[in-house]
Amino acid sequence: MVDPVPQLEDLPLKRGTRVLLRADFNVPLRDGRIEDDLRITAALPTIEYLRECGAEVVCCSHLGRPKGNVDPKYSLAPVAARLGELLDCEVALSPEVAGFKSLNRAQSLEPRGVMMIENLRFDPGEEANDPAFSMNLTELGEVYVDDAFGAAHRAHASIVGPPLVLPSAAGRLLAREVEVLGGLLDAPKHPFVAILGGVKVSDKLGVIDALLQRCDTLLIGGAMAFTFLKARGAHVGDSVVQDDQVDHCRALLDTGRIEIPLDVVAAADMTPDVRTQHVRANAIPAGMKGFDIGPETAAHYAEIVAGAATVLWNGPMGVFEMAPFAAGTQTVAEAVAECRGFTVIGGGDSAAAVRQFGLADRIDHVSTGGGASLELLELGDLPGLEALRKGTGR
Repeated sequence: MVDPVPQLEDLPLKRGTRVLLRADFNVPLRDGRIEDDLRITAALPTIEYLRECGAEVVCCSHLGRPKGNVDPKYSLAPVAARLGELLDCEVALSPEVAGFKSLNRAQSLEPRGVMMIENLRFDPGEEANDPAFSMNLTELGEVYVDDAFGAAHRAHASIVGPPLVLPSAAGRLLAREVEVLGGLLDAPKHPFVAILGGVKVSDKLGVIDALLQRCDTLLIGGAMAFTFLKARGAHVGDSVVQDDQVDHCRALLDTGRIEIPLDVVAAADMTPDVRTQHVRANAIPAGMKGFDIGPETAAHYAEIVAGAATVLWNGPMGVFEMAPFAAGTQTVAEAVAECRGFTVIGGGDSAAAVRQFGLADRIDHVSTGGGASLELLELGDLPGLEALRKGTGR
C-alpha cells in the first residue's frame, strides 16, 4: 500500500501566496519545437487551481540532460511559451535558475501571475541534491507543490529539499498517480493482467517480482522476452539475450503465471525497409533477430487482456516506431483500449505507443512517469512522496 500524501487543499493558500511549483516539463523537442505537449497539459489542473486561489506561481522543471551546464538546446523557453498559450497569459522565463534575477521576478509577480525559471539541470546542484541550491529554490516560494511524478523517484534538490522548509503538497497529477498506482498494489480487481516489455530483463526484475505477488498473469514481450525464451531452451538466433539472467528467468517461469511469445517477427537487422520473416519463437534462424511478437502471440495476449478486470502495461512488444515491427504493439494496445476492466499504461514507450495509435483517450490512466511508475510498483514509495509526508515544512 502507498501511504497518502498531502493534498492541495491542505495548503495555506490565499490571494498573493507565492507557490514554488515543481512540474515535469521534460517534453520532447526537435529543433527547438515541442513535439508532444502532454506533460505541459497534464500540469494545467494544478496551475489553474493555484491561480483560482489567487496564488502567484513560480514553475520549475528539468529538461533533458545538460549535465549541470547551460545548454541553449535544453532551454525551457519553448515550454514557457506553450504554457502561456494554454493559460492565455504571459509566462515569463527567468534566464537563470535560482538567484537574484529569479527572486526579483518572483517577488514582482501579481496574484494569478505565472513565471518559470530556467532548466533546473543547468545547475549541478539539482542532481547533486546540494542543500545550498535547494535553499535558493525555496526562497522563490512561500509554499511548495510537487506535481512532477516523472521525477519523483529522483532524490534531487528540487524534489526532496523544499518540503524540509516549506508547507508542501502534491499537485493534482502527482496525487492521481499515487491513487491509481497505489490501488494496483493495494486492492486490484481480478483477474489482474500485467504486460511488460522492454530491452533488459535486469531492469524489470524488481517489478516482475512485485507484480507476481499481485497479478494473475504476466505477459512478456519486447527484447527481454528472448532471455525468457532461452531459459526455456529455445533457439533465439542472434536476438538480444542477457545470459546472466537466464537462470532467474527460468525460476520466474516456474511460477506458471508468465506467458512468453509463441512466434516472432524476425529480421537480419532493424531498418524500416528490411525483409522480415515470421517464425516460431523457439526456432529463430541463425543470423536473424526477433524485433516484435508475432500475430499468434499478439492474438493470444489480446484474448487474455479481454478477460481482465485490471490491466497494467509497461513496455512495447517490439520496435513499434518502425512499421515492420509495430503490429504486435498495436494489437496489444487495441486490446487494452477495448478491455472493459480498469486499464493503466505505466508511462514511457507504452504511453508513446498508445498516443501513436490514437488510443490514449480510451485508457483509464496513462502515467506520465515510466521509471517512477515502475519504482513505485516495485518499492511502494518514492523519495518525492516520502519528502512530502515527512517534511518539517508541513
